[in-house]
Amino acid sequence: MLFVDCKMVDILRGRRRLRVSVCKPPCSFWFLLLFGVGGLVLFIHLQDLSDMVLQQAPAGVKFRGSTQSRQEQCAQFSDRVNQRSEEGDIDPISPMQLPDSQWKRQAATPGSREHDPSSQQVTKRHRKLLKTSPVLRPHTNSSQSPSSSSSSRRLSDVQESRRRIIREVCGKYRSNISRTITPHHVSRIYVEDRHKLLYCEVPKAGCSNWKRVLMVLAGVANSTREINHVAVHYDNHLKRLDSFDHQGITKRLETYTKVLFIREPMERLVSAFRDKFESPNSYYHPVFGKPIISKYRVNASQTALKTGSGVTFREFIHYLLDVHRPVGMDIHWEAANQLCSPCHLHYDFIGKVETLEEDANFLLRKIGAPENLAYPSFKDGNPKAARTSTQITQHYFSLLNASERQRAYDFYYMDYLMFNYSKPYKDLY
Repeated sequence: MLFVDCKMVDILRGRRRLRVSVCKPPCSFWFLLLFGVGGLVLFIHLQDLSDMVLQQAPAGVKFRGSTQSRQEQCAQFSDRVNQRSEEGDIDPISPMQLPDSQWKRQAATPGSREHDPSSQQVTKRHRKLLKTSPVLRPHTNSSQSPSSSSSSRRLSDVQESRRRIIREVCGKYRSNISRTITPHHVSRIYVEDRHKLLYCEVPKAGCSNWKRVLMVLAGVANSTREINHVAVHYDNHLKRLDSFDHQGITKRLETYTKVLFIREPMERLVSAFRDKFESPNSYYHPVFGKPIISKYRVNASQTALKTGSGVTFREFIHYLLDVHRPVGMDIHWEAANQLCSPCHLHYDFIGKVETLEEDANFLLRKIGAPENLAYPSFKDGNPKAARTSTQITQHYFSLLNASERQRAYDFYYMDYLMFNYSKPYKDLY
């Protein structure tokens, strides 16, 4: 009996395995089924894409089916666009730039209530494709050309570099000075309230023309050309910062654009010497020339002692480097860092005479100056004399020996460091 039961169990198990094997489809059936499903999905997807292309095509462009080649379609599209452009319907479109109407449709959010009557209903599949597409940016016609924008970025980077160097030099060499700002620190700063501008005057670094610009900005004059030398220097049309009370000084230092223009120190020194001692001057000859000749010239003539005319460049350098000068210092050859105190006053803009026109006009645009106002290029003082150049400066310093050149460089050493000027002569250390 037990044997019969075991036989029956084996027979039933065999039938069950036979039934499973008979019902199990072959692998080829599954392969054909998956292939068919995949083809159906691909057909539906391609159909949706073709519908979307037809929807987004510009008005007047029709696609005639798959029998037409891509080259023929592109040629027809180009001909239609050119024809409509000539008729004035649309503007020519540069490559990779969507028409404005296309941008509006692409930019609309799914929940937006704005509706374009010419657009069809956007399906869920379309929205899904749009979400995964690259974000398009509208093409805007900027008032600045790419070259001017690049130039502006470059000049901004230059300004940041100049400010950074001043901060580093002040941190290294002037970290122990008092941070209290006194009237002396702002005594050379001119104020232009309308454009919120503070300009520190450095003589022989374009200051006369800068004063003309400030007078036009303040409304004192309509043009820089109508302002003569006397009006610039002696008519007191501009206010100095030290003429305000403490509150007025502090407020302007915190909120106004602080500007400083400097020049290569040796070149500035030679320019000052040529202007004050080689040209007729009713102030500098008697006030500075007479004591300089009296102390540093051997066997000076009575005429020279009486008039103070004819000071040589070497005599002038001896006076400059003498700790016991027979006459005091003057702003025309005082170091720029002493005149404008850049370690106390954190200047927003540092211009250089070597790039004067570019720096000045860049600043004027930034502060919102009138478009027709540009930094003037005419020469003040002695217009017939040649401008002091690098070659002229080298000629004057060739009259000195190595020790005198070194001491003159030491005198302006902080200016060379703060304003990032290289050594003018190889034998300097």
